[in-house]
Amino acid sequence: MKYPFNPFPTLADVEFIYCPILGAIGVTINLMAIAILSCRTCGLSKCVNHYLVAMATADLLVVITDAILRWFIIYFPVSFLDITAVCSLVEVLMTGTTVCSVWLTVAFTCDRFVAICWKKLRNKYCTEKTAHVVIGTVSVLGCLESIPWFFKYRAKYTFNNLEWFCDTKPEYYTSDIWTAYVLLHRILTPLIPFLLIVLLNILTVRYILMASKARRRLWVETDREAPRDPEMERRRKSIILVFAISGSFIILWIINVVCFIHQQIALVNDLHPPSPTIGTIGYLLQLLSTCTNTCIYTVTQSQFREQLKTVVKYPFSLILRTVKL
Repeated sequence: MKYPFNPFPTLADVEFIYCPILGAIGVTINLMAIAILSCRTCGLSKCVNHYLVAMATADLLVVITDAILRWFIIYFPVSFLDITAVCSLVEVLMTGTTVCSVWLTVAFTCDRFVAICWKKLRNKYCTEKTAHVVIGTVSVLGCLESIPWFFKYRAKYTFNNLEWFCDTKPEYYTSDIWTAYVLLHRILTPLIPFLLIVLLNILTVRYILMASKARRRLWVETDREAPRDPEMERRRKSIILVFAISGSFIILWIINVVCFIHQQIALVNDLHPPSPTIGTIGYLLQLLSTCTNTCIYTVTQSQFREQLKTVVKYPFSLILRTVKL
């Protein structure tokens, strides 16, 4: 039996529904994460707290620009977002916020690597001041690196001396400068961050295993039962947190990275490029990564979980109090 239409939703249909839902969820949970973490009542160090707030802020901006504004531009009738300068600016913001979000995850992973594995540098690097410098540097460089995307488009129409819609310039596909820039951009985000996070996690796991083995050997040699290690207990939550965040990043970005590598191999060897369907799935998973960190905090941090319960219950308590009055 032949259907007169496709009974199954296409990826375009999925994206049409997925982006606004993800936008609503992402804005809500990232705002709650920023509010809770800003109160500094979750038992985390000031340094870790700053990184988590910065990451939640970057994720919030990614959701607003890449999931919400992009969705309005694609699926809604003509609006001010379709003015050439505005949609070009949205492209810059989408790219810049994504770059910042990715590299802040790298910065946090690096900070925890130093805290766990590099005792001599820990007291100097893992500080509130260093966190401010790193976050500021990553944010500025991420924005500056994304500025060229503003010049990718030209106006499709001009009406009343106002340029409308974003049409990709022909030189974007033919210019060697654009080719080099796009390749450099994709290497910087997400290839290098992906490899750095994988490497730092491998080194951290190796250090933890070696340290645990050395401690067990020490207690065996002294013929005593190993007590609870207060240092490892103190750092356990931090270790679980960094592994959960970086592991989530690796899982949700791996398709994007593999597609990029496949694409470069295909160009060099004149092979078929990766399927657009796989690329779209990679993009949707990449967007999902902006909403996972709050879930990770909830699962791994008991004090954050309690604060989140309080925040969620507050509107209902307020309504009940108003009703009783």
